[in-house]
Amino acid sequence: MITAFVMIQTQADSIPECAERISEIDGISEVYSVAGDWDLIAVARVRHHEDLAEVIANKLSKVRGVTETSTHIAFRAYSQHDLDAAFSLGLE
Repeated sequence: MITAFVMIQTQADSIPECAERISEIDGISEVYSVAGDWDLIAVARVRHHEDLAEVIANKLSKVRGVTETSTHIAFRAYSQHDLDAAFSLGLE
């Protein structure tokens, strides 16, 4: 599974509508409204790199109100859950 984080700029008056439309795209698992330089961050999860082009370039970037995107592909996930499993001896 390939995970990508998409930073999204929208027209100021369409943030909630853009978030809703983006969340309905197949391949988008989550959309967050955020503070800072970007209006939204979407999490894309797809099986193949080529699928990112369909999800991001052909669908997400064409949502009315989206003005700019920047995509960051994840190489590896680190979470406390993953680290606990990696170092667990199986003892409770």
